[in-house]
Amino acid sequence: MQQKQPSSPATTRPGPSRRFCVAPMMDWSDRHYRYFARLISQHALLYTEMVTTGAIIHGDRSRFLGYNAEEQPLAIQLGGSNPEELAQCAALAEQAGFAEVNLNVGCPSDRVQNNLIGACLMGHPALVADGVRAMREACKLPVTVKHRIGINGRDSYAELCDFVGQVKEAGCETFIVHARIAILEGLSPKENRDIPPLRYPVVYQLKQDYPGLEIIINGGLDSLALAEQQLAHVDGVMLGRAAYHNPWLLADVDQRFYADPAPRPDRLQVLAAMRPYIARHIAGGGNMNHVTRHMLGLFQGLPGARHFRRTLSSDIHRTDDPLALYDRLMADMQARMAKRDCSL
Repeated sequence: MQQKQPSSPATTRPGPSRRFCVAPMMDWSDRHYRYFARLISQHALLYTEMVTTGAIIHGDRSRFLGYNAEEQPLAIQLGGSNPEELAQCAALAEQAGFAEVNLNVGCPSDRVQNNLIGACLMGHPALVADGVRAMREACKLPVTVKHRIGINGRDSYAELCDFVGQVKEAGCETFIVHARIAILEGLSPKENRDIPPLRYPVVYQLKQDYPGLEIIINGGLDSLALAEQQLAHVDGVMLGRAAYHNPWLLADVDQRFYADPAPRPDRLQVLAAMRPYIARHIAGGGNMNHVTRHMLGLFQGLPGARHFRRTLSSDIHRTDDPLALYDRLMADMQARMAKRDCSL
């Protein structure tokens, strides 16, 4: 297979650069995680959790469309299939200031399938095309689609091209492709992230056959080295669980993927920068654990990492003064890091 040259850090496409993206992850990529992640990487494109159109239209819009300005560039992922509802939500997303609207065509959950949301939509390419067309008419934001390479019963390359071709004709230029099929019956969402085999060459072929499209690859990318290798074949990468469980992986993204010469932050700086954010959250009636549960992997692989995780996951629930606990933990980790540096 002929290899294309890696794409440059700059992009001529409208909207944010998708050279390196952090995936939408239910219950994980909330606004607290995104604020934390942005302190580590200034350039990675962040995504919200999937938000259903019904939740936005009928629910608390300030909750579902709210974010911290520091999170930008930020894309919102929608779950839905009704073109009119998708159009309404895309217009609201534009008003809220998001940088991109993404449609979820990859989630294999039974719950969303029952509402014609997620991966099951790969069996309805015309409906997805209608939704994309409606969203593009309703807003000026880039409208992108995140999908699988197929679903059980519709998993041939020809059927994948049929899906991409129809959605492309509706005006979609960017496809974020999870390089596995989704098995819609008999596997849990977690099993659907592990059991169907990864097939990166299918995504590479898609880029070769549709060179004018922006193709972002997703699935199983657990290191920056593996992610960089993909740029010989596609336009960008999306990491999910690896970036969540080992957030310091993001510390090298700006230099390696965007050629940003600025020095990366250090862990203690990030820990200190989170303190006023946590204080504001507590002052607003929130629990510190809402924020710090996303930070457990900050010191992964370093001395004191277990102590850090235990303090933020267990000790935090046994204190009446969580900010004082956080301050002690910062001092603790500073001492441990200083001792480590002296021993090098």
